[in-house]
Amino acid sequence: MRERSNCHECNDVPCRARQWWREETRRLLILALIVFSTRSSLADWNDVPSGSMRPTILEGDRVFVNKLAYRPEGALHDLAPRRMGQSAARRHCGLLSPHDGKRLVKRVVGLPGDTIALRSNGLVLNGQPVEYAPIPVELLRDLTPADRAGRVFAAERLPGQPHAVAGHPAAPARRDFGPYRVPEAHYFMMGDNRDDSLDSRYFGPVERKRIAGRAIAVVLSFDRKHNWFPRWQRFFTALDERQEPAAIQPAKIR
Repeated sequence: MRERSNCHECNDVPCRARQWWREETRRLLILALIVFSTRSSLADWNDVPSGSMRPTILEGDRVFVNKLAYRPEGALHDLAPRRMGQSAARRHCGLLSPHDGKRLVKRVVGLPGDTIALRSNGLVLNGQPVEYAPIPVELLRDLTPADRAGRVFAAERLPGQPHAVAGHPAAPARRDFGPYRVPEAHYFMMGDNRDDSLDSRYFGPVERKRIAGRAIAVVLSFDRKHNWFPRWQRFFTALDERQEPAAIQPAKIR
């Protein structure tokens, strides 16, 4: 009986197609089913329509939200300072806007009991100015020259979670705020693109029950300004990989 050829060495088109299905297509379809599945009690996703979280999250990104961050009684694991510590909480979260009920992704800047202030676009947390540092250019690699024009970028060193932020000095924005004490069971949310974000400076703190979970990854990304062309380099990338710039020396985003 004729021995079957090894598909890894086979040049036959049907054989190569079967190999592709086994090694690539099936895996991608499984991922697609997860990404495009209906929202559930375990996971959620947010399509990003605006640039309020640049440079970490861009317009056209689809962000995966982990709802397992909730405790059974409704409190978020990552947002509960008694369980995870203060530094673990200041990350991206999916939430329902208190302003209009839309799904948003913002960063937790203030925990219950924190005092938040903004001075000339510099964040002040519990009376201590947050440090800023120059930002590595590789964290801006997905921004077009037009998106960078007129903007300033820096690394904001929140406790335990350094991340990139942006400013647009020529744009009207609320660069001074507070001091404001965050109420119990509420969180103060801000966009990383500080001069182009509708956030807690405008609609107030967010109740815990309005927070869906922790935003952990970009699963898909399409360039809305260029015929929805895929940004392949952003597919299935963890947000933590995109928000940990190395600090060099203090700087400002004014």
